[in-house]
Amino acid sequence: MATLKVGSLGEYIREQRESTQVSLRQLAKTAGVSNPYLSQIERGVKKPSAEILSQIAKGLRISAETLYVRAGILDDHQGSDVVAAILADVTIGERHKRTLIDVYESFRAEHGATPAPARKAKSATKVKSATKATATKTTARKTAAKKTTAKKTTAKKRST
Repeated sequence: MATLKVGSLGEYIREQRESTQVSLRQLAKTAGVSNPYLSQIERGVKKPSAEILSQIAKGLRISAETLYVRAGILDDHQGSDVVAAILADVTIGERHKRTLIDVYESFRAEHGATPAPARKAKSATKVKSATKATATKTTARKTAAKKTTAKKTTAKKRST
């Protein structure tokens, strides 16, 4: 079983929250947790589940994977500083992070470098619900994007 690095996790969440100028109450509301519970997480008193970490990451607009690594749920293989920097960047969204990592890894593969080792889950059951939620959201976004494109195409055809 993974040992949670709760103190450093809570400090990291607080730093991210303060750097994005989000109040404790705002983040608690966005993440769907109570103010006292979020405060306890930040102080290192409580150990949040993978699902709660995913909700907090969403509220902070950072990678849930980053919080999983900080919490000790995922192993952090120091395979690539570039990938770590991309994942740690709070100014870009998850889709853009994945795209940047994919492009970077394709360049490495093209030039004969082996891909950076993947992060391995210490306990698949802990991240299962968070992974399912992310996959569902990604599918929903793709479907919505296709519908929007189809509507625009239809509107253009009607106007000509």
